[in-house]
Amino acid sequence: MTDPNDLYYPALDLLKELISTPSTSRDESATADIIEQYLQKNGFETHRAANNVWAIAPGYEVARPTLLLNSHHDTVRPVDGWNGHAYEARDEEDRIYGLGSNDAGASLVSLLHVFMALSSRLEPYNLIFLASAEEEVSGVNGIPLALKELPPITFGVVGEPTNMRPATGEKGLMVLDCTVYGKSGHAARDEGINAIYEAIPVIEEFRKFSFPKISKMLGPVKLTVTQIKAGTQHNVIPDRCEFVVDVRTNELYRNEEAFDLLRNAIPGCTIVPRSYRLNSSRIDREHPFMQRASLLGLEPFGSPTLSDQAQMPFTTVKIGPGASERSHTAGEYIIKTEIREAITLYMQLLDGLQI
Repeated sequence: MTDPNDLYYPALDLLKELISTPSTSRDESATADIIEQYLQKNGFETHRAANNVWAIAPGYEVARPTLLLNSHHDTVRPVDGWNGHAYEARDEEDRIYGLGSNDAGASLVSLLHVFMALSSRLEPYNLIFLASAEEEVSGVNGIPLALKELPPITFGVVGEPTNMRPATGEKGLMVLDCTVYGKSGHAARDEGINAIYEAIPVIEEFRKFSFPKISKMLGPVKLTVTQIKAGTQHNVIPDRCEFVVDVRTNELYRNEEAFDLLRNAIPGCTIVPRSYRLNSSRIDREHPFMQRASLLGLEPFGSPTLSDQAQMPFTTVKIGPGASERSHTAGEYIIKTEIREAITLYMQLLDGLQI
């Protein structure tokens, strides 16, 4: 049995190095280099597409199912509250502070070291570790690019901060660009049709709209107007009002279906989806991974936040160390024992798993 300390201490060192290296989305080449070189130093042949880095455990056989271990190494941009300290990997007592420590550096280094440990064993599956890019922006040069190069995947474990609770599903995302039209005129005279006034009842219809299907796991589809833009200057009646709607779909709706419902239910504006590709995902409670998680006392939940799961066309589960509420905040941190526990639990969940 692998001593967790043999994985834990190197994982902490790698995490500190990654935190200290800026890796905002679409600009992650430096951390991709670090991960690539780390895998090579530990004896693995690496592959790379843009800033996605992966390795395949020795002994790959086409006839066997394939397990993917994935987490991302990009981060959001540091918020002002960091005061210039986002890239300082501060090790203070039981915590490591720094941008990306929780989301998702701790998951990445834990899964990477579990991959290395499992690669030395005879498992009933092929094993791949993938450090992906552009997760924070759902970029086309992240997971979609990498998956084109990978062999077929049977099951994926996506590392994100979930307090090591397995997310049996997560909501999808669809962003809608909406426009209400009016007619321009001079603000000093009673002329024109004010697009802002025309948009108010339409926006109210979005606020009141409810999708009929409510998920036991993820709850209702969430619909939120998040941005609005109108007018060119103070003395001109605006002839168009544009607003953005954030739609978080549950597993009972494909994004295309949700769009059709909204378009038919809310007249008076044009509605254009930016993309349909970020759909909701789910895993059956009877899946062998979930059965193991249950035996270990890990409580499943439905996740409202989006991850690379949305772009994976195979069964996945989201599980990793840390807490989602720490993500994207000034003062982001990971508790060091969370990494030790994650490595132990990942090994218990994955060693010998029949998928």
